[in-house]
Amino acid sequence: MKKLSHLSIILVLCVSCVSTKNTIQNIDDTAVLPKIISEQFELEETSNDMQYGYSEFYPINLGFSNYVNSNNQNVNRFFNSFTGTNGEKVTYKIIETCCPFPSKRNNMGAGTLVVYEIYLDEKTSNKKIYVNTFEKGKIMCPKGFLIKKTESSGN
Repeated sequence: MKKLSHLSIILVLCVSCVSTKNTIQNIDDTAVLPKIISEQFELEETSNDMQYGYSEFYPINLGFSNYVNSNNQNVNRFFNSFTGTNGEKVTYKIIETCCPFPSKRNNMGAGTLVVYEIYLDEKTSNKKIYVNTFEKGKIMCPKGFLIKKTESSGN
C-alpha cells in the first residue's frame, strides 16, 4: 500500500509538470518523412527561421513512427544530413531532456524534448538543437548549417 501511495505522488508530480497547452508551434501531422539514403535524410531546404531547432517552441520534430527505436534512428539520420558551413562533420551528444508537453502519440500522454550539443569536426560549436521524437513536422536543415549531398542528389 505504501508503494502505491508513493507511485501516486510521483504520477501527480509528473502530470503537474506537463503544461495543459502544447507550446510547440511547428507540429504538422501531415508532414512526410524525407527520403532516406545511406542512413541520412535527403533534405530539400534550409530553414529561414532562426528558431527552428534552436528553440523549445520550434524543435526538430522526428516522431514519424510509433516505435522509439525508429525515432532514435531518425535522430541519427537527421544529424547525418547536414554539415558545418565549411563542410565540417557534425557530431552530437545528448545534454538534457526537458520541456514536457502533452502528446497523444505517447501512452503516458506526454512527451519531452531532447537537447543535443553539436560538434563540428570534434570541436564544440556552442550550438544546441532541440529534438522532438514524439510529434511530426517538416524536417529541414537548421539555419547555420549546410545540407549534405546524398548519392541521389548527384553531388
